[in-house]
Amino acid sequence: MITKIQHIWHQYPAAITLAIGLVSLMVVGTAWLFQFAGYLPCQLCLWQRIPYYVAGPLLVLAGLLAYVGIFGQRYLGDVLLFAGLVFVASTMLAAYHSGVEWNFWQGPTSCGAGENFSTTDASDLLGALSSTRPPSCDEAAGRFLGLSFAGWNVIASAGLAAACFVIASASKNRTQTTK
Repeated sequence: MITKIQHIWHQYPAAITLAIGLVSLMVVGTAWLFQFAGYLPCQLCLWQRIPYYVAGPLLVLAGLLAYVGIFGQRYLGDVLLFAGLVFVASTMLAAYHSGVEWNFWQGPTSCGAGENFSTTDASDLLGALSSTRPPSCDEAAGRFLGLSFAGWNVIASAGLAAACFVIASASKNRTQTTK
């Protein structure tokens, strides 16, 4: 299987890197869509987006630079390895948040419990903002097929980490065999 991946990597390194970056941006974009649909994120939810803000644009930029010939395969492998580590951290953070939601352990004390923010009085906007607290980290905004958003993020982050590591490994193996 690794030989097949090496072959595909050798033919399309920029496209593969770009695709992983775009999938990463689609994951965080989905979180934004749910937020705009009324699912307010808690503090841990917002923290879980940071790895995507780091790895997604980095992978897209590296893929584009490789496509125009500025970045070589060796550097793409290094970027993929770094992105894989970022997604491992994302997986751990999402698993921690899932555990908080299932009451396996306590979340950060800075996670507030409150109602969703809503006001129809523009003159009282500042007052409404100061009295509104973010959603609690220990209550899932919703569950889909038994998993919360944090649970789905465990799967997405682990999948992206695995993809980055497998492709980075194929990249390193390919570079070593061509020397």
